[in-house]
Amino acid sequence: MKVSGSLRVPGDKSISHRALILGALGDGESRVTGILQSADVKSTAGVLRTLGADVPALSSDIVVRGGGPKQLRQPERELDCGNSGTTTRLMAGVVAALPITATFCGDASLSRRPMRRIARPLDAMGARIELPPHGGLPMTIHGGSLHDIDWESEVASAQVKSAILLAALVSGARARVAEPARSRDHTERMLAARGARVHVDGTTAWIDAGSHIGALDVDVPGDPSSAAFFAALAAVADSGTLRLDHVCVNETRTGFLEQLRRMGARVTEESRRLEGGEWVADLVVSPGDLRGVVVGAADVPSMVDELPMLACLATRAQGETIITGAGELRVKESDRITAVVANLRAIGGDADELPDGMHIRGLSRPLRGRVTTHGDHRLAMAFGVLGAASGNAIDVDDRDCVAVSYPEFWRDLAAVTSE
Repeated sequence: MKVSGSLRVPGDKSISHRALILGALGDGESRVTGILQSADVKSTAGVLRTLGADVPALSSDIVVRGGGPKQLRQPERELDCGNSGTTTRLMAGVVAALPITATFCGDASLSRRPMRRIARPLDAMGARIELPPHGGLPMTIHGGSLHDIDWESEVASAQVKSAILLAALVSGARARVAEPARSRDHTERMLAARGARVHVDGTTAWIDAGSHIGALDVDVPGDPSSAAFFAALAAVADSGTLRLDHVCVNETRTGFLEQLRRMGARVTEESRRLEGGEWVADLVVSPGDLRGVVVGAADVPSMVDELPMLACLATRAQGETIITGAGELRVKESDRITAVVANLRAIGGDADELPDGMHIRGLSRPLRGRVTTHGDHRLAMAFGVLGAASGNAIDVDDRDCVAVSYPEFWRDLAAVTSE
């Protein structure tokens, strides 16, 4: 298999969610170009509209007319978050600080995902939150006036951190969040770029009381998690070079690229620049002689969504790859540890589950068979890339689930590969 050409992957999902939320909470009009038009981001837009925000239908160029928190009102129906954990957790922070009561709901997969991790700090700030016994959805939040908080987070989670910071922003309170490791910092960057008084010191972030935000135009860069699949494709190719244009290279998101380099692929950045508070670059990736790597807990936060792809890539590398400290994978759209290992075995791979990760041994023989995605978009794309590698023949059971984050994935995969 050969790769060639250039590609601009869809807009970053994390930045797209936040561009809509902060656009609605800010004062004035914010123009957003290049937003990811996926099911998850549409869920955030829909929840904001249900709360009364002026958010248009998503397209490549939209204007969000912000009216600040005062424009948001008591919803007349449940807040349907679809499959989007980001929508649920970030908007929970917003709703907790409003004088309203709202119930969050979602699909079967989202309803099983843990919500106590955000309920606990929001409850500590003064909101009242009702959860079912299993701790997922539906979740009802009785919001209102919140007070300051210093929160020690048990997990490194950008969604938990963002929920707390957004609750503080809307309520005018001060909030400090300390994490065991550094998580994605898009919320801090985007708040600061809009005028909020946000500070970061290592793994601790805080927002001053009485912070306000204004409008800001955003050109959403390419999603590094989506770009990771094509970087992996180029790494496992027999020949060629692939260029990925205008990708977000925020240092809290580039762990997968660092692992690709360690594995032996050639990955370079060109035209690195700062846009809207985020670092952006063009990536050029070529194949190399891949070798196994060891990934530990300190590596996981910057590449947690890319770990299924790394595990698939490890089957084509010499030696062993060991991933630990990734227990968070068990509470994603699927139990990604169990699902990835079971699927690798189903197609002839050599892999074992660990309590908090995976152990994969590289093989030279072709991998063939059918994989079960459990409706998980990242599993579908990871095994789609593995199936494109020379000699492999892998059937993905639910190709359409990629619409959650990358609706045109299969088209783009075909466009940059050849025999």
